Amino acid sequence: MSRTEEFQELRPLLFSIAYRILGSASEAEDAVQEAWLRYDAYPGRPASAKAFLSATVSRIAIDVLRSARVRREEYTGRWFPEPLLADPYEDPERSAELADSVSTAALLLLERLSPLERAVFVLREVFGFGFGEVAAAVGRSEAACRQLAVRARRHMAEGQVRFTADRREREELAGRFFHAFREGDVDGLRELLAADVAMVGDSGGRAPLWGRGVFGAAEVARTLAAIGGPFARIGGVVEPREINGQPGAIFRDRDRKIVNTLTFDILDGRIQTIRAVINPDKLRHLGPVADAWAVIREATRTRHPTPPAVP
Repeated sequence: MSRTEEFQELRPLLFSIAYRILGSASEAEDAVQEAWLRYDAYPGRPASAKAFLSATVSRIAIDVLRSARVRREEYTGRWFPEPLLADPYEDPERSAELADSVSTAALLLLERLSPLERAVFVLREVFGFGFGEVAAAVGRSEAACRQLAVRARRHMAEGQVRFTADRREREELAGRFFHAFREGDVDGLRELLAADVAMVGDSGGRAPLWGRGVFGAAEVARTLAAIGGPFARIGGVVEPREINGQPGAIFRDRDRKIVNTLTFDILDGRIQTIRAVINPDKLRHLGPVADAWAVIREATRTRHPTPPAVP
């Protein structure tokens, strides 16, 4: 097998490692491409292409994450991971586990870890690498990696909430939610929401947002209902999709440009958290992006039409 063929075969795994370390699809793609350049320039052939490339992309991602931490601390508003429509790494026996590890809730928990802890956790706990492979990847001893893994598991367990629901239940609930949203059905929305539901968004200060968030079933239902009808009237489309392994949707304007994505956390048959990514920089990898400000202005005019001019 040629070097190029080896790389292409491993590319899904490399992207999946990098994305979980970075929480950014665009940065993960850059890390994978840089790993290829280093592999292509490597003299001779490593004993294991998988070990070499996994270690290389992990080290690159760790370095990128260290610099990204500073930017995230200065980020305007809440920071969410870039939406991922499909994880390219497929393992049928562990599909549910892999989907859980790429959920927005899990990626936000990973933000609590140091870059080294995060890389060790991803390689060991998500992808099942041996401690020898993990040590080679992050440049630490096996003993140090075991300690990093213990700390990472403890930090993750402290904040982890299991948002459990089988696929059929999630799809059924999401279908009811989006139907009620399109209809502007306040009561229909409220019955799907947990009493203490939170609706929060990531605009990076570059798109319209509802302040620091909207909280409580009544307020969230009213806010959503006020958006849904006008959005549909101006030709907006809600495209249900699985995003980061969880139920969600892409919102598109009449030209099918992306306005935002929406994802849910579900527990006990109710939506606990609604997260929107509206920052256009975090949506470009999904396709052409709409002007969200213009969409909101047009939708608002349908609620408050301009009165006819007096002759």
